[in-house]
Amino acid sequence: MKGFFITFEGGEGSGKTVLIDKIGSFLQKKKIAFIKTREPGSTFIGEKIRDILLNLKREKISYFAELSLFLAARAQHIEEVINPALNNGKIVLCDRFNDSTIVYQGYARGIGLKEVKNICNFITQGLNPNFTIYLDVTPEIGLKRVKDLDRLDLEKISFHKKVKEGYHILINMEKKRFFEIDADKSEDEVFEIAKDAIINKLKEIEIF
Repeated sequence: MKGFFITFEGGEGSGKTVLIDKIGSFLQKKKIAFIKTREPGSTFIGEKIRDILLNLKREKISYFAELSLFLAARAQHIEEVINPALNNGKIVLCDRFNDSTIVYQGYARGIGLKEVKNICNFITQGLNPNFTIYLDVTPEIGLKRVKDLDRLDLEKISFHKKVKEGYHILINMEKKRFFEIDADKSEDEVFEIAKDAIINKLKEIEIF
């Protein structure tokens, strides 16, 4: 049986990582096979790229180089982690995927939303999430939550507002795939809403 691919998207400080941990604990209690993974990262090559992209705060990376690095990490991630898990019938809980690249590099950076979307689809060889939880956070609130600021966190507030705007453009393009949650709410409230949404999706494919 083919697995089920769930991605978690949102601006900085939206609470994706905490939510994925909570959803993972819930699935574990229900004895449902799953993996948690993140982008960029989760492979040896991916983690090296992550370090370049997020931790080199004083180095200026061109927008196209940035895009290329994210895509390289993703290609390796799919090959080593995502596809094997899906082929083994597992649920994949992934912190960021194509949507992040389309929004951050394509829209907020100004490279081109449609252009980056096409490149992402080529790199991922048609692999798309079955379901995407989007955590919609007010940029000012989200950035206050972030403890260890990385290179993208340090962008101007106007950049983060563009990110939020870009996500809403994507949601309007693929309404059936996205489930939007107000991430200004508490972690527990967000978890309960996301959990119910995921349960309903898993019931549709008779996993839950």
